[in-house]
Amino acid sequence: MTSHRDTYSVSSSQASTVTPFSNTDVASSVASLDSSIPTSPEPSDIDDDASSSGIKQLPFISHKDRRGPNGYRFATQCATVDDPNHKDQYGSSSAPIYMSATFKGLPGAEFDYSRSGNPTRSMLQHHLCQLQNCKYSFAVSSGMACLDVIARIVKAGERIIAGDDLYGGTNRLLGYLASHQNIHTDHVDTTDASKVEEMLRQRARDVAAGLCGKVSMVLLETPTNPCLKICDLQRCAAAAKKWAPDAVVVVDNTMMSPYLMRPLELGVDVVYDSGTKYLSGHHDLMAGVIACDRDDLGKQIAFTINSIGNALTPMDSFLLLRGIKTLAVRMDRQQASAITVAHYLDSLGFKVNYPGLASHPSKAIHDKQAAGPGSVLSFVTGDKALSERIVGATRLWGISVSFGCVNSLISMPCLMSHASIDPKVRAARGMPEDLIRLCVGIEDERDLLDDLQNALLQAGAIRRKPCSSTRSSNRLPSTIESSRAASPDLITYERTPLDTDHAQQDKVASLVEDMNTAKLETRGGEGEPGLAQDHPPPNSPTSIVVSAPGKVILFGEHAVVHGVTAIAGSVALRCYASVSPRKDGKISLDLPDLGVVHTWNISELPWGAVPDSIQAGGPVPDSLDAGLVGAIEKVVGETVNESERSHAASIAFLVLYMCIAGQADARAQAFVLRSALPIGAGLGSSAALSSCLAAALNILYGRIAAPKGEVEDDDSAYVNQWAFLSEKVIHGTPSGVDNSVAVHGGAIAFTRAHPINTLNANKMEKLKGFSSFRFLLVDSCVGREGKKLIAHVAAQKQAEPERVNAALSRIQAIADSAKQILSGTCGLSRDDLVAQLRELIKQNHAELVDLEVSHPSLELIKNKTESFAPAQLATKLTGAGGGGCAVTLLPDEFEEEKVKELIQELSNAGFKCYETSVGGDGFGVRLPKGEEDAAETKIKFQEMNVSKDLGEWADGQQGWVFA
Repeated sequence: MTSHRDTYSVSSSQASTVTPFSNTDVASSVASLDSSIPTSPEPSDIDDDASSSGIKQLPFISHKDRRGPNGYRFATQCATVDDPNHKDQYGSSSAPIYMSATFKGLPGAEFDYSRSGNPTRSMLQHHLCQLQNCKYSFAVSSGMACLDVIARIVKAGERIIAGDDLYGGTNRLLGYLASHQNIHTDHVDTTDASKVEEMLRQRARDVAAGLCGKVSMVLLETPTNPCLKICDLQRCAAAAKKWAPDAVVVVDNTMMSPYLMRPLELGVDVVYDSGTKYLSGHHDLMAGVIACDRDDLGKQIAFTINSIGNALTPMDSFLLLRGIKTLAVRMDRQQASAITVAHYLDSLGFKVNYPGLASHPSKAIHDKQAAGPGSVLSFVTGDKALSERIVGATRLWGISVSFGCVNSLISMPCLMSHASIDPKVRAARGMPEDLIRLCVGIEDERDLLDDLQNALLQAGAIRRKPCSSTRSSNRLPSTIESSRAASPDLITYERTPLDTDHAQQDKVASLVEDMNTAKLETRGGEGEPGLAQDHPPPNSPTSIVVSAPGKVILFGEHAVVHGVTAIAGSVALRCYASVSPRKDGKISLDLPDLGVVHTWNISELPWGAVPDSIQAGGPVPDSLDAGLVGAIEKVVGETVNESERSHAASIAFLVLYMCIAGQADARAQAFVLRSALPIGAGLGSSAALSSCLAAALNILYGRIAAPKGEVEDDDSAYVNQWAFLSEKVIHGTPSGVDNSVAVHGGAIAFTRAHPINTLNANKMEKLKGFSSFRFLLVDSCVGREGKKLIAHVAAQKQAEPERVNAALSRIQAIADSAKQILSGTCGLSRDDLVAQLRELIKQNHAELVDLEVSHPSLELIKNKTESFAPAQLATKLTGAGGGGCAVTLLPDEFEEEKVKELIQELSNAGFKCYETSVGGDGFGVRLPKGEEDAAETKIKFQEMNVSKDLGEWADGQQGWVFA
């Protein structure tokens, strides 16, 4: 049996001649498309009698040694660009970029319009013919553009046979062909050639019986992406020629590149690659290349490309040609490192998909048709959440789709590149949800292994083995291990065992089982005194759910900076925290709404940086300890794609955890924080999360008693102090308004100390008579720039003090009136109270517009709500303005159906709406009633994708106690 590694002795002088065709349009199109210019070598000399597949049997020659049609070996061919028909007149050493849409000349000239032909693209395609030893090469705008062009060979009513483990984009296009062109695809497990043969036989019988259209294409990938399954190309191609002789056999060769595999030499008709991947190698362009030997297909493809106009641009052609020059050297480096990484993961006990491993079930078939295993591999962990933590914990491996570039990438295909495939279809095709794909680049493999190992450790996928353990189970390849100057006591690692019952029992039973552990296991396999012991304080719960409301500024925003009173109230939209025990000596922080998961070993936290005075139940510090915050920042590090907001929240979490729990009492726990509040919209989401954490930690560690009837005022005040400390970590110098509202609920009047009001300290007053009011909260979905707007108001005050000071005085009067109304001391009826609030809202918004802090989106919201007949609604911006949110007061008699109509109208305009109330409870605590309840809660927090739905579920549970 032969492979592309064999040499075909074809000299460059054997250039083919394009035979004239009868169809004038097609002939003109092909002649103008530079790919067909007769400077490419003849297709391989195939001996039809050599085998049933028509593949010539030649002795094995290494892919590094085999010569191309120009007599050079592959690496030399890559670096040597020589198109004898397009010599540069100045002898440039690099192909020129002919950045021209048109070319001057008489009809019949070689180039006239770059859609049809361009010299730069012509040089690229000639070079591709040399590399792929083929007659026709085409360069188009992307890999999917290749398949789009090729798929146009198939006519409506005809069929395609394809693999069941396909690239997500391929699957999407096949679905489009089925729904729009009546071209249906039979998906089959191509790793079993007999199944392909049986499907072809069955469809041949169906066609003969008139039951379906003929099979016009067999579409194959090998190795498949991302499961690295192998297809026997020669056998499948032979079967297609036997049972569907008119079918075109097409192979996506992106995972291998022409360096490692040449399917045309195995009986395939058309091959395409995404040039974005290995051929380019730098992810700085989009491109696709098509190769074929058959004249009829070459002419049809050329005509299609010219007709639809997706040929590659001159600049991208130049970049791709430049990238190809280093293909061989890059592939050698990437493949060598991939082999090392695959062996490392395999040694740890992970199921690794990689044809370079002896354990791969189709290694023999792959070795028969390819020159190497490539640089993409995948593995499974047995747990989707664990896989997510591993991906999130990497630093050097970039989280990204695609592969083939010089930088190493990591991804979870079911969440990224293959997310467009229905989960049920993925499951039916054997694609695990916990699958991690690694695309190895050209970095030093030692750095790649270090980073991967650190991620596995941080995520809890592996643990350190005791020093006395056998060292043979996961030793690195000798070339790597020796370079690390390892000592005789080299630290080795083992895979952390998963719960063996997890796959066999339902989730609730499995999670309950996790909670019955008396002792937690640290990474080293040995318990460490004083750390991670599952011994909660007496009468303290092990699981808890806490919620806290967001806040909305009703009156006085911006003016509060200049000493004017602001009034803020709690909103019914909340943030939620669920805490449950772990059994691995770690704490984890999961922020699904921000896309971040952190896991830390308790024993490795910087406990020495925690001042003795504030550990485990001591007084709440008035200010942050810089040494502690700095030490925690190093532990948190920088997570790929983590925002500044989530990074600050992670640091704040560890500050509270370490100070409240203390080193002696610290236990392994999982914290999941969710927000039904819009995040970053000025509604106090960070304060609500801080309040949730402060309340949960103080109750779990016995610093305050678990509430039974109601939360004591002293306990609320204590929680508020810790929440304020957390806000200092996140925001630097917060006012304290947001966390006070989140903890206590209701409404408060806040006045900042300022020369205008002669206060010596900030003043905060709870409005105890405050009643709840209906509001519609509308998110403009426009980002805020609070600091710039505050500075803008200050600049106006300096430039026009008389105008701005007059406005501040009017806002103070509005706040005073609102304070009196909301305190319930004015003796007004409910209807009159709502009417006066409506007028104050209108007045306050008008002042904010005069201070130039509104935004067109906010004014649109205001106009839509206030013109909504027959209601009399009042709307104002809330918070910093310049985007963010607006609040609309809903009268008590405003019917729910009308609210829905208004929400629909605003949603159609691109806004997000939240019907809520202002002035409700503060933080709430719910203790699960038994292990089943705790397990269900844990599942809901992990699996409910929409935080709003989670909030509705949580609020509907019994047993809440509120401040």
